Amino acid sequence: MGLSRDTFYRYKSAVDEGGIQALFDKNKRQPNLKNRVDEATEKAVSDFAIEFPAYGQLRASNELRKQGIFVSPSGVRCIWLRNNLGSMKQRLKELEKKSAEENFVLT
Repeated sequence: MGLSRDTFYRYKSAVDEGGIQALFDKNKRQPNLKNRVDEATEKAVSDFAIEFPAYGQLRASNELRKQGIFVSPSGVRCIWLRNNLGSMKQRLKELEKKSAEENFVLT
């Protein structure tokens, strides 16, 4: 059958105990929310990244700190990656989408 004997009997015992549904992987990891920033900070970082797409994570962190939002450069990077803003190209694409929705001209 193309399976090892151990795998076959493991699958067979799982089906005997829980039916076909027992074969599907139920191990869905939950995110560790203790390490995340609050929603207001995440929104501020995302908005800043769209407003200034050419800034890097260090400069974005420093500029946000001037506004009273304290997040590390690596924290900025993690937020960008979660929101698909990791590269300048992705941030520019989001800026274009925002300008199309709000009808303002990019200069």
